[in-house]
Amino acid sequence: MSQNASQPIEKENPLGQSILLFVISMVLFLGAIYSLTFLTLENTWPMAICLVLFGLAFWIPQTILGRSNSAGES
Repeated sequence: MSQNASQPIEKENPLGQSILLFVISMVLFLGAIYSLTFLTLENTWPMAICLVLFGLAFWIPQTILGRSNSAGES
């Protein structure tokens, strides 16, 4: 058997923190979609806002809050 089999499984973060992070990401994502309602051919700023919010909605959870590549760690 491996040494890791005897160690207890640790939680990465509590449920409340996970829910808060989900809500923040979802607000950013829905804000990106909502900004498209103001998009016209004369005003392109809503598309820029959409791209920034959409990028943040995925970048924050994956890079800032996610774990790094720790495959070699014990």
